Amino acid sequence: MEILSCRSGPCCQVVDLNCKLVDKCLNSRPSRFPIYGERGVCYTNTISRSGSVRVHDNKEQQRDFGSLSVLEGSKRINCKACSDSYDGYVIGDEKDLTDISGMEEPAATTNVVIPGLPDGSNGECGAPISSYFWEWRPKLNVHYEKAGCENVDSPNVLFLPGFGVGSFHYEKQLRDLGRDTRVWALDFLGQGLSLPFEDPAPHYTKEGATSNGNASSSWGFGDETEPWATKLVYSIDLWQDQVRYFIEEVGDMLFDNNQLVIGEPVYIVGNSLGGYVALYFAARNPHLVKGVTLLNATPFWGFLPNPKKNPRLAKIFPWAGTFPLPASVRRLTELVWEKISDPASIAEILNQVYADHSRNVDNLISRIIETTRHPAAAAAFASIMFAPQAELSFNQSLSRCRKNNVPICLMYGKEDPWVKPLWGLQVKGKVAEAPYYQISPAGHCPHDEIPEVINFLLRGWIRNVESQGSISLPLLDDLVCLKEANVWELEFCREGSRKSAMVRFFGSRISLLDRLRSYIDNPRPKLRNSATKSQ
Repeated sequence: MEILSCRSGPCCQVVDLNCKLVDKCLNSRPSRFPIYGERGVCYTNTISRSGSVRVHDNKEQQRDFGSLSVLEGSKRINCKACSDSYDGYVIGDEKDLTDISGMEEPAATTNVVIPGLPDGSNGECGAPISSYFWEWRPKLNVHYEKAGCENVDSPNVLFLPGFGVGSFHYEKQLRDLGRDTRVWALDFLGQGLSLPFEDPAPHYTKEGATSNGNASSSWGFGDETEPWATKLVYSIDLWQDQVRYFIEEVGDMLFDNNQLVIGEPVYIVGNSLGGYVALYFAARNPHLVKGVTLLNATPFWGFLPNPKKNPRLAKIFPWAGTFPLPASVRRLTELVWEKISDPASIAEILNQVYADHSRNVDNLISRIIETTRHPAAAAAFASIMFAPQAELSFNQSLSRCRKNNVPICLMYGKEDPWVKPLWGLQVKGKVAEAPYYQISPAGHCPHDEIPEVINFLLRGWIRNVESQGSISLPLLDDLVCLKEANVWELEFCREGSRKSAMVRFFGSRISLLDRLRSYIDNPRPKLRNSATKSQ
């Protein structure tokens, strides 16, 4: 092995999103390994923390944290990252470097190997997950899960789920990221396991006793509202209050039980509806947020006017998600709920919103079905669907976050049939400085479909924010000649086989062609799982 010494001190490079390269060194300018072509020299980062470049033979074994392949036309240079902090690269063979001249332009596709999930097969075990309940308000239980208790000096990351699911949808994040980060996942009130343990609007007999003794009967369809549920509406504003209370006060309440607490600003990650809540919460409470990651965030929620924002308009509508449900809404809810809570319907929805997904999703379907069996689930669904809009729209929340300098990262599944790539590009257009990673194949829930990619990108983004930019963004630390919309093929091992996904990065300027492409739906293979086959 040949060691090429460098006299410069430790440094790294940060690519800003206006296509400029910012060199941040402690002592001097960095040394780079040159790749020559007809149009000049394209450099790649080769500085490790020890200040040296390491050139190895192809047969030499290295730590398999990640790998890099720079494609020059039909020529490929295979590189493998030798540090999990993206500080250096192991170059495959010196002779490869001499046979890449004559290429007019570097190709945009780069091959990178990233870690798989810890499943025990590779000797790595995931972090254990603990499940808890706490009574936030009278009769209202809130469920949450956590991992990474021992990582006391690590950042706190809070995951917010989408509509119809709960904290179980982030199991792959908790088990993986919980190995080196303190991680939380919260069930919104009215969803998952965060449902009341008493009927908010029971039926009454002539004798005055409630008639909902049967636990399988639906709650919330009665005649009068219980005092504790008088103003209960499962809305965006309720959920942001829930998140704020969880971060600020749950820690003090659970301290005596020696449980892991937050009590300080967090990185907040939200998928779909959870993305809207995450952004809204950050806009209202920037002092409690270190950064926001949006995973196919829904750009709107709620159809009825907000009573605080538009009080006169709100009075026109006689009902806005409160208890008890009106008779007409009860009948509609019963019909709709019977359909959407059917296992076959749940499997069909997953088949629609997930891209190519070879993993069996029977367990996910079972967890969703479990939440629909709660007697309060049907009325909670109606309350959510008829709840008023938030005080701030999605765009208003986005603008306020930008004004308050809240870091934002965008990770969107390209094959999402609901929140299409166009919505992600619109968000990117409003927050040009936000990194935007478009992932394929991935649909509405990229964190569950391709968790290896999301976890890799999320780790790198958090490191970038924590270091205030001295550690570069994931995938951008090694390519100096960065173009707009570069594409990486990320490879990883899953259940003994090699998988891959394409990740496209968008810079500060998005071309008209990119916007037109966002309208086009690519054909997707069907979701492969035993549940859909058995229906």
